[in-house]
Amino acid sequence: MSSSIETPLLDARGLCKRFGEVQAVDRVSFSVRPGEIYGLLGPNGAGKTTTISLVCGLLRPDTGSVAVCGADFAADPQAARRAMGVVPQELALYEELSGRENLEFWGRVAGLSARESRARAGELLETLALADRAKDAVKKYSGGMKRRINLGCALMHRPKLLLLDEPTVGIDPQARANIIEFIRALAAAGTGILYTTHYLEEAETLCARIGIIDHGRLHAEGTLEELQKRTGEGQFFVLEGALAGVQPGAWPGFAERFRIVQQDERRLVVAALGARRAAEVLEELLALPVAIDNVTVKKPSLNDTFLALTGRALRE
Repeated sequence: MSSSIETPLLDARGLCKRFGEVQAVDRVSFSVRPGEIYGLLGPNGAGKTTTISLVCGLLRPDTGSVAVCGADFAADPQAARRAMGVVPQELALYEELSGRENLEFWGRVAGLSARESRARAGELLETLALADRAKDAVKKYSGGMKRRINLGCALMHRPKLLLLDEPTVGIDPQARANIIEFIRALAAAGTGILYTTHYLEEAETLCARIGIIDHGRLHAEGTLEELQKRTGEGQFFVLEGALAGVQPGAWPGFAERFRIVQQDERRLVVAALGARRAAEVLEELLALPVAIDNVTVKKPSLNDTFLALTGRALRE
């Protein structure tokens, strides 16, 4: 990843957007550097797509600003748009046209000449492993192939910044893996990428930094390790047993020694308060006044971190 002292390709500051009574985006700030994949992570309806729309100019923020390559978006929207490629969650393709025709069309829209569009479309068809299907109508493509062509359309003008809104939603694991590897290669070549997703494993393995967004607010951001540390605990203890109706907070001394992370009828996830050895904590847990079938120790996952920071789990 490039040095943090470089001018960010994208710098969003204090973005706000309200629709009637709903505050869809609430004072969201983040940046994307050259060669970095920045993950905007949250459940459906968290504000990810609205944030993308504000960044690329589809929506105007009520307050806040967006800078692209160091220049204010509002001062020269056309220049900002030339520097970025946008891959929306909904496919932006013409089903009756072929894959090549879709690429060439979006290349012309981006300002390429007919000759440049033909040449660039040929490059991308090879790179995306779709050269053998270039002349087929997109309506005959599989879901994964459509996602790849959709991505290719945004890359026709070689943008420095790429905005990807749920680019792997609704496709099979193999197609998802292919797209993820392609995205990694783009970042390695210096492209800055804003990546929204609600797939935990993608964010954990793909993103250099992650912003956790929920109800329109950015609750925290950083590397996965930094986010895990922000919860305040290095490990969680998972108790399994007949836990329906139990109230751990009423047990003598429990609230002083443990924090409840999650609880349901079969599982109780807690973090130990204070500096204690894991063996000591396990001994205390097994002595609790409830029948426990099993206790395991685990490092907080991204879902655990999301839960600790927002109060609810992130569902895939």
